[in-house]
Amino acid sequence: MGRRYHHNVYVIELSKDVLYEPRFKRSNPDYVSGKPCVYVGMTGLSVDLRFDKHKAGIQANKFVQKYGLRLLPDLYAVYNPMPYAGAADMEVELGIGLREAGYGVWQA
Repeated sequence: MGRRYHHNVYVIELSKDVLYEPRFKRSNPDYVSGKPCVYVGMTGLSVDLRFDKHKAGIQANKFVQKYGLRLLPDLYAVYNPMPYAGAADMEVELGIGLREAGYGVWQA
């Protein structure tokens, strides 16, 4: 019996108000106005539970806690679940791809 993979990448839409945060703005010099702002992460939990923990301030990214709106499963569901190493790599690749597409991206 093969191992059951349980790591997931996820993308959370952030409010456009995050663009007023200097650190976010500096990290996204090629942001295309009108494109979504997102947080890209990975977790061994369900993505819904991880989002809830961010919003509750538990092991939370401050931008997600303050500006997180909703999960965007159309951008990540196809990849999940996967082994830890695959999720770690995919988190980086997904962030790079979205940034190249003009998104505002934050990764912890």
